[in-house]
Amino acid sequence: MLDSIDYYNKHANLYFENTVELDMKDTLEKFIILLPEGGEILDLGCGSGRDSLYLIQKGFDVTAIDGSKELCELASIHIGQDVLHMQFCELDFDEVFDGIWACASLLHTAPDNFEEIFGKVIKCLKPGGVLYMSFKHGDFSGIRNGRYFNDFKTKGMKDIINKFTELELLELWKSPDVRDEKGDEVWLNVLARKKDEEKQV
Repeated sequence: MLDSIDYYNKHANLYFENTVELDMKDTLEKFIILLPEGGEILDLGCGSGRDSLYLIQKGFDVTAIDGSKELCELASIHIGQDVLHMQFCELDFDEVFDGIWACASLLHTAPDNFEEIFGKVIKCLKPGGVLYMSFKHGDFSGIRNGRYFNDFKTKGMKDIINKFTELELLELWKSPDVRDEKGDEVWLNVLARKKDEEKQV
């Protein structure tokens, strides 16, 4: 993970410029429709703050975090509020959020640490809360373009989610990269809900 944070610190301005205008509206709306109006959202690895800003403008109470100090500073200017400088391993929220938006962020978590980190992420969700996350589609894990990537295929992702019995998989779909004109890059998108035991009784 540190390799990736170093990368984002060094290339923060370029990364900000390359990603801040990307259109994630369709995916964001799929997420928003599952949330209570004005709910609390954690933007996990917010990068440029692009999606945080969209969610804030839609009336949500957004907590944005990122592991890169440089990106935190750029994103906080962009969204007009503080961005917490925090790594995934430092997550310590207990059932606080109605939704967690982890767009192209958890993919920097190595397989050895993934289940531990994922458990922390799920703990942050309120019962009934919704998680969105995205990964590059494939079976590669290792350093690529100066950052660590942990890719997933559909079966591998289903296997992970099945280990966390408090989660219910809502939707799993593939999409092209919004930056990739040729369409070679494929992403795996995940929507899952934390079960609400009280409602199931």
